[in-house]
Amino acid sequence: MTIEVLRYTAFSDDPEGGNPAGVVLDASGLDEAAMLGIAAELGYSETAFLTAPPEGLGGEPGRAFTVRYFSPKVEVPFCGHATVATAVALGERVGPGELVFATRAGTVPVSVTREGGGLRATLTSVEPHTEEVAPADLAEALAALDWPAADLDPQFPPRIAYAGARHLVIGAATRARLADLSYDFTRLEALMRSLDLVTVQLVHRAGPAEFHVRNPFPVGGVVEDPATGAAAAAFGAYARERGLVPADAVLTLHQGADMGRPGHLTVELRSGDSRVRVGGAGTRIP
Repeated sequence: MTIEVLRYTAFSDDPEGGNPAGVVLDASGLDEAAMLGIAAELGYSETAFLTAPPEGLGGEPGRAFTVRYFSPKVEVPFCGHATVATAVALGERVGPGELVFATRAGTVPVSVTREGGGLRATLTSVEPHTEEVAPADLAEALAALDWPAADLDPQFPPRIAYAGARHLVIGAATRARLADLSYDFTRLEALMRSLDLVTVQLVHRAGPAEFHVRNPFPVGGVVEDPATGAAAAAFGAYARERGLVPADAVLTLHQGADMGRPGHLTVELRSGDSRVRVGGAGTRIP
């Protein structure tokens, strides 16, 4: 059986930027072990696998799918950058327009539009929420990161935020603190597994609607994720709930520059709609 694994980057129109993802447009003949094996062999933070949509999902024929996401070590319930990469890959084949993805986290609509000479995809998250993090768990996270509490930004109280996957949000007081990331992989992975976290969302505010972010991802077998759409959605919900941004806002998140893969994520918040929209460009990796 021959399986075509496409390679796309998300949140950049440059194949050398953003976050690369694997995309399998027809995974109907694959079981979980085969999907995990493909993801591990490819080595990207996630690979998306598409099969037929469940009955009643909605969407136009040929534009609705079931999507599963695998890191090199484990399946994750939702992945934003692989969703954008998949939507761009589909947009190249079936044209711009509306897509609907059934994920383990819930139904995720995606809109694909033309932008210059390429395509842009914007996903709408599932219902988000945030929750407190226990002081002992926060202390363990900071110890694993080797971040003193004095380096945190008090405007960003640590919280666990969810918009399809769980992320621990921690604010860095300076850009230099964010840039200096060298953590205990095993220790942080153990804590994240105990809290069912997918990444840790490290944030530094550069302006009223502009942020720099980094995402350690040891539970997926990856030191750092270059651009993290699910965490961006979770952060948008967190920032709105904490009153850090207006109820109607468009935020720009810069990620990946410290890894040599710069990307840009757009986070849109709308008053009257608790869901979060995350968009960005995407392109095929030769």
